[in-house]
Amino acid sequence: MEKLIHDARELFNVHLVGRQVLALSTYEKELMSWNQKFNLTAIRDVEGIRVKHFLDSFSCVLAWKANPPTRLIDVGTGAGFPGIPLKILYPSMQVTLVESVGKKAMFCQHIVELLKLDGVDVVNSRAETVGQDARHRENYDWAVARAVANLNVLSEYLLPLVKVGGTMLAQKGESGPAEAQAAEKAMKLLGGKLQQLIPLNLPGVAEDRYLVLVDKLHATPPKYPRHAGHPAKEPL
Repeated sequence: MEKLIHDARELFNVHLVGRQVLALSTYEKELMSWNQKFNLTAIRDVEGIRVKHFLDSFSCVLAWKANPPTRLIDVGTGAGFPGIPLKILYPSMQVTLVESVGKKAMFCQHIVELLKLDGVDVVNSRAETVGQDARHRENYDWAVARAVANLNVLSEYLLPLVKVGGTMLAQKGESGPAEAQAAEKAMKLLGGKLQQLIPLNLPGVAEDRYLVLVDKLHATPPKYPRHAGHPAKEPL
């Protein structure tokens, strides 16, 4: 864990304390153990988990710097990334994890209970359904997603969840800039505007990575998101 502690500090100015290191270490062990029974994530080695899951999750800090979200929703969280590591960093943050695959949602719930994380809701549902639910719609300061869908589709999943004045954050690989440009029309239709792309490098990962930030300027028209499956079949 020493390298993770060092890299988090050097790259993202994240200073991990003892209880956070302990929580991450428990999380890592559980992920490896569950992964033998269920296919939760393709990354199965300790080094990979620390860099491609934990450090990659911490990279979101570059987007909000010293002003972390009060309420954050993580869509398509999988085994809890980036939502759970961010909750470990910011204990007072209210976090909602959305995951449509039952066994992944179950694992997230297990981790939340095991680590006694207060203020975390796990929702086993599709993004489109959650986006039309009054309890969630336009209710979050930040909506994040990592490796979920192309940006023109992802905007329809995330922007309906963000309150006006809030921000959508997409964690993207090297296709980030091209996707962002291609999705500007969809973003505008949904009440958003591309704010910036933050490039970042993870140690030992050759591919460039980007944080794509989209500001929510206007309310999303009521008809979005469309029914489950529709955004992916017919992107805006």
